[in-house]
Amino acid sequence: MRKTGKMLAAAMAAVMALSMAGCSGNTGSGTESGSAAPETKQEASSEGKAGEGASDSGEEFKIGVLQLTQHTALDKVNEGFVAAIEDSGLNVQLDQQNASGDQSACQTIAQMLVDSGNDLIFAIATPAAQAVAGMTDEIPIVVSAVTDPAESGLVESNEKPNCNVTGTSDLTPVKAQIDLLQKLLPDARTVGILYSSAEANSEIQAEMAKEALEEAGIQYKDYTVSSTNEIQTVVESMIGNVDAIYTPTDNTIASGYATVAMIANENKIPTICGESGQVDEGGLVTYGVDYYELGYMAGEQAVDILANGADIASMPIEYMDNADCELKINEDTAAELGIDMSVLEEE
Repeated sequence: MRKTGKMLAAAMAAVMALSMAGCSGNTGSGTESGSAAPETKQEASSEGKAGEGASDSGEEFKIGVLQLTQHTALDKVNEGFVAAIEDSGLNVQLDQQNASGDQSACQTIAQMLVDSGNDLIFAIATPAAQAVAGMTDEIPIVVSAVTDPAESGLVESNEKPNCNVTGTSDLTPVKAQIDLLQKLLPDARTVGILYSSAEANSEIQAEMAKEALEEAGIQYKDYTVSSTNEIQTVVESMIGNVDAIYTPTDNTIASGYATVAMIANENKIPTICGESGQVDEGGLVTYGVDYYELGYMAGEQAVDILANGADIASMPIEYMDNADCELKINEDTAAELGIDMSVLEEE
């Protein structure tokens, strides 16, 4: 497993219970879309090193990949997935697709991947997963960077999907992230929670953050955007109204995090981040999941399904152990804000 930054010594508390929702997907093969393949299409053939679970038959498998948009966390998921496939020794043809954050493109690409006769589809981020699951209930679908597959309607339950979908969740240790905020900013009175109102999984994390802040006796305010075009205006509205900003693992916010960090840092507002990519873009600190490892775990699930005939309907959603999460600090941002990070070394 790859890790960056310093590791917190103690394992964090278990996450909230996950709620039930029905499986998505109504058709087996999808209908013809009549649309040309998007220009983002890239094809790659992967023949990795021989490894455990590898097929000896020489059979070639086709895997379609749909990534919602480009940003560090989702890119790392994709890299980890591909590495796991290569390490397995399976003979795999990968069809890489990226919707560039466009919901309609997600639908078009999902239809194309279903119609292309793929043996398995890998969907990265909730909107991409929902688009693919809505097109087929027969082709195995492995998902990742989805906070709560059950709550998002992708599986019947996270413990036993009971449908053609499984994968890995990027549910972060939100309480631990709020604990970081308390340690670093003991005088903080009001926290702005910044997320996209269009992303259900961001709302789940925002609610978890609110619970943790209430327990800590810290006030909070919601600041939501519906697209990256609104980020600058919304963040500027936080100036003078909050002592810190908390951002969950939100794809819209992550795509525009350089803007968030620029405005926040210029106005001496510390940012507690949901994932390390946001820290790379100028955020202050995170304690979060390793997205490369998350993708690798999903790749291992895909190999088990294709090479070993594993029953996807019984394959539970997998989570990263909190003890394996990463503490990552942007030292330049800490210096710019004048924040002493040494308190975290006591952990």
